[in-house]
Amino acid sequence: MLIDNSKRIVIKLGSTTVVDKKGKFKKRWVISLIKDIKKFGAGKKFVIVSSGAIALGQKYLKIKKKKLKLEMSQAIAAVGQIQLAGEFQKLFEKYRLKSGQILISPDDTEQRKRALNVRSTFENLFKLNAIPIVNENDTTATSEIKYGDNDRLAARVAQIVGADTLIILSDVDGLYDKTKKIVKSVNTLNEDIYSMISESKNAYGSGGISTKLDAAKICMNCGCHMFLANGKKDNPLRRILSNKIYTHFIPKISSLDARKKWIISSLSSTGVIYIDDGAAKALSNGKSLLAAGITKVKGSFDKGENILIVDQSENQLARGLASFNSKEIDKIKGKQSKEIDKILGYLAKSEIIHKDDMVKL
Repeated sequence: MLIDNSKRIVIKLGSTTVVDKKGKFKKRWVISLIKDIKKFGAGKKFVIVSSGAIALGQKYLKIKKKKLKLEMSQAIAAVGQIQLAGEFQKLFEKYRLKSGQILISPDDTEQRKRALNVRSTFENLFKLNAIPIVNENDTTATSEIKYGDNDRLAARVAQIVGADTLIILSDVDGLYDKTKKIVKSVNTLNEDIYSMISESKNAYGSGGISTKLDAAKICMNCGCHMFLANGKKDNPLRRILSNKIYTHFIPKISSLDARKKWIISSLSSTGVIYIDDGAAKALSNGKSLLAAGITKVKGSFDKGENILIVDQSENQLARGLASFNSKEIDKIKGKQSKEIDKILGYLAKSEIIHKDDMVKL
């Protein structure tokens, strides 16, 4: 499940994996990671969640203080984030890979409408074959409204993009039990697992083992496999694939089941889409809903909202999450997918409701 069976993979890089003790960007290590992505990731979508902006900003500004006031760390992050994104872009370009930067604050993942906008940005970067480079927006985050560590951010990103796998590259080989042996797999986050926090905390970066377990909880509940492994040495993906040294947090259900359970549990729908017989037959065969089969739109709704799909006799066929708002669907109903971008005037999905975002009734 680590890579072979994954279509979407999020890799979280801590500050110590990308920035050395002198505050310099670890170009050689990042190049080795890029080579691993090219070698093992053909046909897959990757997201990189990387820390390091403040460390690079301090190096650039020649600031050596470890304890900084919030306002100052925000300013330093603003300087360092340019450095971080620029370094990644240069190295990715060297290996003919595109990259794009996304800065995320907690509101972007915890407020559903904003989370859907973030997901749309990811989807369009994937369409452009660009690898998103993600970091918390430290320039505006406050101590009260903050992820606190990119472990949790990476897990939320994995959830939003529907990732199959999250790989957290840390400075240890995995989660250690009380006898200092690596726990190979975790199926349930119980008291035995949480009791390992005090024994392991000092071995990690600023987040500690507790934030890794927070990330694991998010992943396990949304159907995403999480791997905690060592990222200190070059070619980290190759090493963990060959050595198989890591802790694997196994999800309770599949990501598809998690999404569909959420969809079907909705108490109401904000709108109704009417479809013709051809589209109804396609849905019964497990296909996505396309604009060509839509005959009418009822109600006002935004993209990402839970919509009811009915046939011409108003028989309820399915529920799903709309990829467009009601006004957009009204403009493109009955049209072929290739016409959508021209009609709307911007790059858009071809599916009105994707099959993975739909539950048949």
